[in-house]
Amino acid sequence: MPPDQADRRHIGYLITDVARMMRAAFDRRARQIGLTRPQWQVLSRLHRYPGITQTELAEMLEMERAAAGRMLDRLERRGWLVRRPDMTDRRVNRLHLTAEADGIQAEMGRIATEFLDEMMGGLGEEERAVLTAMIERVKQQLQAMGPRGGAGA
Repeated sequence: MPPDQADRRHIGYLITDVARMMRAAFDRRARQIGLTRPQWQVLSRLHRYPGITQTELAEMLEMERAAAGRMLDRLERRGWLVRRPDMTDRRVNRLHLTAEADGIQAEMGRIATEFLDEMMGGLGEEERAVLTAMIERVKQQLQAMGPRGGAGA
């Protein structure tokens, strides 16, 4: 078997390649509405978790707090988010989407749904459900392994 075909059968290679291709295709679609994927991710998290802090957002996205702050500054300048003071801790700001960003979020949702439907078009509903369940189990196993790649590591 040629090396390229053997690589394609290796699950790690396959998952990495599919994830890379998904990111590239998704990025092309995000650019249609003037967003980068990181901006898309921030807006999606703020839509799902209104009122989170910059620190909480950075942890969710696995990025440095300063990098998250720069991204938030750009989104705030575009009029897509506002920082509101926390009612109990003056040092903390809570992040909220604006009405304009809610419209962008709705468009993002439409694009994401179309993308997933197109990407999974070759699979029936039952196959999609089985694939999702299997990937969720692998994810849970990886989470149980801990940040160092193993329970005992």
